[in-house]
Amino acid sequence: MQESKESFHPKDWFMKADADIRTAKILLPMGELGTASFHVQQALEKYLKGFLLGRGWSLKRTHDLVDLLNEAVAFDNAFEKFRSLCEMVTEFYVEDRYPFLMSSELNSNEIDEALKKTEEFLNFIKEKIR
Repeated sequence: MQESKESFHPKDWFMKADADIRTAKILLPMGELGTASFHVQQALEKYLKGFLLGRGWSLKRTHDLVDLLNEAVAFDNAFEKFRSLCEMVTEFYVEDRYPFLMSSELNSNEIDEALKKTEEFLNFIKEKIR
């Protein structure tokens, strides 16, 4: 069996992230809040990694958007304006992936707002890579 390897091509990461956004948009109106929020987090993570890979960054296994944002800020300080979004959306990864006795009880308005801000961030990154 051939071992699969992660791509180092930014375009591949952006294509996967775009699929995550489409998935979140489908799941959110269905009330699948945890899974929708997870896909929002994944889209941000993949776009940040794609941007960083395009700058010669060495791929790291992390889901922490703040860590990735810190790396992006080192290349371009304009990324700083998305810090609060990254702080909030990082929590989406944990929320959906693991069972907890106490839940943050995600609500659709928060996730919808995060999705809109994520799309703004992705458009910001798209402008940066042109």
